Amino acid sequence: MKKLTMKDDKGYAIEIEHLQKYYKKHKGVDDISLKVKAGEIYGFLGPNGAGKSTTIRCMLGLIQYQKGNIKLLGNEYHSPSEMRAHIGYMPSETMFYPTMKVKDVIQLAADARKLNCKKESNRLCEILEVPLEKKVEELSLGNRKKVSIICALQHKPELLILDEPTSGLDPLMQETFFNILKEANQNGTTCFLSSHVLSEVKKYCTRAAIIKNGCVLKEDSIEKMSHTNLRFVKIWHNNKVETFSYTGSMKELIHKLDGQSVDDVLIEEPSLDELFIHYYNKNEGGK
Repeated sequence: MKKLTMKDDKGYAIEIEHLQKYYKKHKGVDDISLKVKAGEIYGFLGPNGAGKSTTIRCMLGLIQYQKGNIKLLGNEYHSPSEMRAHIGYMPSETMFYPTMKVKDVIQLAADARKLNCKKESNRLCEILEVPLEKKVEELSLGNRKKVSIICALQHKPELLILDEPTSGLDPLMQETFFNILKEANQNGTTCFLSSHVLSEVKKYCTRAAIIKNGCVLKEDSIEKMSHTNLRFVKIWHNNKVETFSYTGSMKELIHKLDGQSVDDVLIEEPSLDELFIHYYNKNEGGK
């Protein structure tokens, strides 16, 4: 398989068009469309229950979907076994055979891809301080997460799909994890990071999609999302405080305030965190 790069005319590691998945009458995702460029770290951002995990499971062929089209690494996706050697997946909840030793779980993941990953797995185990001789049932949540990281990364995948990867990791280990992630990305791995942690997306991703109720509200670069005409306005008048968001021109705002008994006014640009929350709070389908 030709390894995709961002220089390719169609260098997309992930292409999703109008994905729809229902569980009987319950909506999983309603209309997801996005493109992830090869070689980037892409954020998939939304609150719990927004449809992030459902989208990922459809991408990986773990569940079937009713409508839409998914392509991974430039090829239309059919069978999980076809792409197993090229994709790493870290689920939000780590599930391993409880009586197996950690070293055997890691080897099992390598054997499933029919790859020799010993050198890289040993390196990652040393960095993450993984207790190889312990059984899975003896591990803390954080250590189970570490095992999941190694299983996802030891074969140096072209595409790495991460579903809420830092839950259960302490702050120091989160930093270590992202150092590993950035190293993999610098070596050519495309990273798809599903998260509800705004600071993670802001710090590490180049572009992101904001998802709510199974639909994409916004997809753009983090830089462009940070530059918006949205403003938060706070007005003091008649011993009362009024707060509202505003997207019009400053000239129009000043005209609206003209003649009112305004004691003071504060106009602020939103932080990226506030901007994401603004998108979350808008009506479904809003832009």
